[in-house]
Amino acid sequence: MTILQTDPARSAGQPPSLFALTKAHTTAQIREQLRIPIAVISSAIFPTMTFLFFILPQESITDNPFAVLMALAQLAMFGVLSAFLFGYGIGVAEDRANPWTTYLRTLPVGALPPTVARAVTAMLFSFIALLPLFLIGALLTRAFEPFTDGSLPWWRIPATIVVLLLAGLPFLFLGLTIGYLCTSKVAIAVVQVVFFPLAFVGGMLLPPMMFPGWLNVISLVTPTRAARDLSVEVLSGSGMHVSTLPVLLAWTLVFGVLALWANKRDQGRRFR
Repeated sequence: MTILQTDPARSAGQPPSLFALTKAHTTAQIREQLRIPIAVISSAIFPTMTFLFFILPQESITDNPFAVLMALAQLAMFGVLSAFLFGYGIGVAEDRANPWTTYLRTLPVGALPPTVARAVTAMLFSFIALLPLFLIGALLTRAFEPFTDGSLPWWRIPATIVVLLLAGLPFLFLGLTIGYLCTSKVAIAVVQVVFFPLAFVGGMLLPPMMFPGWLNVISLVTPTRAARDLSVEVLSGSGMHVSTLPVLLAWTLVFGVLALWANKRDQGRRFR
């Protein structure tokens, strides 16, 4: 609330701007996350530990630079999916039972500032989780050889991080929808039921090249497969299906609208 008190518009007697409201909500949510360091640390190391346990022992992958690049992008997207769905599907449901959050919902702010603030906070902590994963990949495997020998341009690395965060938005919106529609106990069950099928059919647990034809057709229309393929393409240049971008944009729009609707529905039912 300190930020709002120093906002020039507020000191002049005007309502705070949308930017000031979003900034205040973002700051508050980042501080809320940092109050539980173990949650931040466990979320940050989850993709790296998965890489260490399941990818690093496989020399057939780590000795092939392009194969390990694909594995890195795939696991990074898996970490973003996990952080967004579990962090916000369950976190928002728990917040709705919190008296302070309930008070904030009574303020004439609207659904947009808190929703944007949650997206910015989620992307910030997911970015932190990607750093150790790519660092371990660079130090312990041949993943970055294509960049050092000139086979791939260096801009693909920062571009991949940006793509990973943006491609995770549909899962953030899906998590928010679950959180606004369910109680905390129900949200835990729903997120678990949704998470594993989405991760599997999206090719995050098993490479989609191993899918039978019928499963591959289903996989191509899921948001997880589109996010996975786009990330792998940007990092390794391995190519992607023509439907990848339209499918990802369509799911982002659908889940974004659902998240705003669920927020307004919850606001209307609890504070009318």
